Amino acid sequence: MSLLSEAMTDVVLMDKRREPDGEGGFITDWIESVIFQAAITFDTSMESRIGEKQGVSSRYTVTTNKSAKLDYHDIIKRLSDGKIFRITSDGDDKQTPKSASFQFLQVTAEEYTI
Repeated sequence: MSLLSEAMTDVVLMDKRREPDGEGGFITDWIESVIFQAAITFDTSMESRIGEKQGVSSRYTVTTNKSAKLDYHDIIKRLSDGKIFRITSDGDDKQTPKSASFQFLQVTAEEYTI
């Protein structure tokens, strides 16, 4: 078992659903969708700390299998503690080459409230 495999935990992709409220508006619900494995780590690098002081809130790195393509502004929930994250980068930007023996992608994320 690799170190990366040991860091993986179950997460679920959250889908936004809107329904009429009966008064001309709508109600937004978040529905749990696809469960997959991801490693979510808090970024304590100097660059991250400097960015935080300048208002940048992407303080997490999410690593997952390449087949679990995450897009900018996707919402995921870590099942172990219910913490919600919003993806703040594109899954196509940082991933292993096709020739690599292990296939994963990384995105940045921030804590989020729904």
